[in-house]
Amino acid sequence: GPTLAAVFIEPVAGSTGTLVPPVGYLEKIREICDKHGLLLIFDEVITGFGRMGTPFATQKFNVKPDIITMAKALTNGAIPMGGVAVTDEIYNTITNAAPENAIEFFHGYTYSAHPAACAAGIATQKIYENEGIFERAAALEDYFLDAIWSLQDHPLVADIRGIGMMAGVEVHSDGVPGRRGGQLQKDMFWNGLHVKWTGDNGIVAPAFIAERKHIDEIVGKFRKTLDDTLEASV
Repeated sequence: GPTLAAVFIEPVAGSTGTLVPPVGYLEKIREICDKHGLLLIFDEVITGFGRMGTPFATQKFNVKPDIITMAKALTNGAIPMGGVAVTDEIYNTITNAAPENAIEFFHGYTYSAHPAACAAGIATQKIYENEGIFERAAALEDYFLDAIWSLQDHPLVADIRGIGMMAGVEVHSDGVPGRRGGQLQKDMFWNGLHVKWTGDNGIVAPAFIAERKHIDEIVGKFRKTLDDTLEASV
């Protein structure tokens, strides 16, 4: 409609517990956007740069957005940096509309194109390519997901969702939403495992340089902490 310009979406919702879209969901959104002349924007701050076992989620789901936002792994977290990728059509529309002899995109921030951030980004991309980091993630995906899904038999586990090198483990509430997850985050930390919990959803996202033994260690410590929590609640 006349009041809509774009659809902004995470291909896989991260902080809410790795919510993987149903088959055909993103394709349908792309179809709707095309039908009504809307831009499709993928927020790939979490899913970008190998987390899906592909460079970006757009390759994983074979859906092409008009705009991709990115950050975090752009510099491997070494220094804050964000970026935006657009289609040729959007880029040309902006540059062709610019006044002659003027800056094409007359907008920016104080720290745009910060030299240190750009240097970190370039170095990071070279390492990704030269050391086959994305390929490592893709090769480890099945082993990682099988290991995480082995936790499904635990009485405290309500649901497990995963794709690529990212999984969400949801635990049953103890009656107060988020309390169990908050305690598990603390307990897992003291057991040598850093897992981000949002409410009762834990997000497991190993480094791409991990090996199978590290995946086994992660899942083992995860299960042990769940066992300790269950025993304490009896």
